[in-house]
Amino acid sequence: MNETVRLSTPFEVGEIPLAEYPRPQFARDSYLTLNGKWDYAILRKSEPFGGEYQGKILVPFSPEALLSGLPEGTCVKPDDALYYHRTFDVPALFLKAHTVLHFDAVDFECKVTLNGAIVGEHSGGYMPFALDVTDAIKIGENTIEVVVTDPSDTSYHTHAKQAIKRGGIWYTPQSGIWQSVWLESMPEAYLEDVTILPDIDRNVVKLSFVKSKDLPVEVLVLDSPEGEQRQLAAAICKGDEIEIEMKDYELWSPENPKLYGLAFKIGDDIVRSYFGMRKFSWMKDSKGYMRMALNNKPYFMSGVLDQGYWSDGMLTPPSNAALEWDVKLVKSMGFNMIRKHIKIEPLRWYYHCDKEGVLVWQDMVTGGTKYKMLYIGVLAFVGIHIKDNTEAAYKRLARADKEGRDEFEREVRITMNHLKNCVGLSTWVPFNEGWGQFDSVRICNDMRKLDPSRLLDCVSGWNDQGKDTSETKSQHIYFRPITVPKFDKRCKVLSEFGGYSLKTEGHVFSPNKSFGYRIYKSKEAYAKAFKKLYEKRIIPNVAKGLSATVYTQVSDVEEEINGFVTYDRKVIKLPVDLVKGLNAQLKIED
Repeated sequence: MNETVRLSTPFEVGEIPLAEYPRPQFARDSYLTLNGKWDYAILRKSEPFGGEYQGKILVPFSPEALLSGLPEGTCVKPDDALYYHRTFDVPALFLKAHTVLHFDAVDFECKVTLNGAIVGEHSGGYMPFALDVTDAIKIGENTIEVVVTDPSDTSYHTHAKQAIKRGGIWYTPQSGIWQSVWLESMPEAYLEDVTILPDIDRNVVKLSFVKSKDLPVEVLVLDSPEGEQRQLAAAICKGDEIEIEMKDYELWSPENPKLYGLAFKIGDDIVRSYFGMRKFSWMKDSKGYMRMALNNKPYFMSGVLDQGYWSDGMLTPPSNAALEWDVKLVKSMGFNMIRKHIKIEPLRWYYHCDKEGVLVWQDMVTGGTKYKMLYIGVLAFVGIHIKDNTEAAYKRLARADKEGRDEFEREVRITMNHLKNCVGLSTWVPFNEGWGQFDSVRICNDMRKLDPSRLLDCVSGWNDQGKDTSETKSQHIYFRPITVPKFDKRCKVLSEFGGYSLKTEGHVFSPNKSFGYRIYKSKEAYAKAFKKLYEKRIIPNVAKGLSATVYTQVSDVEEEINGFVTYDRKVIKLPVDLVKGLNAQLKIED
């Protein structure tokens, strides 16, 4: 039997976890968190629920997570129902004309009742959603109940890297509420949404508004998103769009992560946001190689894969400080990019990336039925890339269910809208290694239309559909020498490599079973091999057209021991200065 150890991270959680305002990109003063202790019960779906709860759970941690406070071994199976309940007080001055209840993520399907009234249902384990509870909420004591079911990976639904039979690169499944639950209340006239689009070629920032009432929006541009703020510009938008000229501004980049503040006022509603003046594009360098470009210059993106898992919170970070710690660790090592792998983080994580100067490649969360290794691995290793747009391909790539394909496309649109104002988000990654891949040419064309301001790594790893799909030749190389394709004219990116591993006694989830692509016995051998990999295979290939790299990975995750830091975030395995020095050599000479 494979023994596992529950590991704690060093971050303080508190009685109300993740209590900071969760949405820095669209912030109001109106905020009431519902994170904290809730009642819970787990029963078979077939069993009637009599209203008796089994104990307390610390929201937003899943029942399977150590930080939830539930007994070890607790899990919600596909034939279970998870019941939540709590009461909370609403202050007299909190309620305005419209009140919205936010769930930043619930895995997978849920029904929400407030004060005895069903206020909404939702499916999609990684998608944020909001419910209008204006008619149900009241001043004083309120009662909220949530019922959750989760098929995990037994269905075509989005499940990412969760697997009931975990092991290797597949992780323990979790269920229920796993991101923040919170309330906000707005007056009759309020701002519903804003799209912020910087244009450094025209020296303007374009703002597009969605409003509850057709009233003017007052706009302030500030020299900073927080702290002491100096006004740089003011304008009134009488319609839905406005362009504001930017004078003497600083460009945002990893080397200079300059952010500007924004404040919007419509009627009595005030919203704060921020932006950075930057541009992502494709361009050829002086040698004719296609490159990713930042601010109209070829720019090498040196990144690291980030699963976003924590030993005590699983998908849920223990705290805002924990999110910030991971981002700062990556930046201290000289990386300028993180590939967020098959997960959507709390919005504060993206704010930390924007503030610290870290580019983000954002994966879409995968779904589909059971993957067939022949089609997502074996054929690609021998250079065979199957087409993904036929009924036969749908079956081979675990996408036979039209409902699942439609769900994926819907969630792509939700994800892109949810993260659209994140400054450092440079690249969308819709498909990874053929997992649930389908119709990638059409889907990537749709994504370009939705967001022409960012880049696309359409098919990361394999099942490449050729130049009609992607501007990138995107490779994953772990077991053979790293080379750059000579005859492919697209931008060459090594979107996964490395995975070098070191077991750190006392800091591993699985003491007697480990997974890694190359496992080393000592810190010295591990560091030597890492240095050789960069000096022999990465740095020399930049001059041959290599334009971006993604090393695997930030942290250990369960059996995987290939992280720079242990799963519990207590031991950094590689010398930070060594990694930083190697990254400093990854520059495009143009």
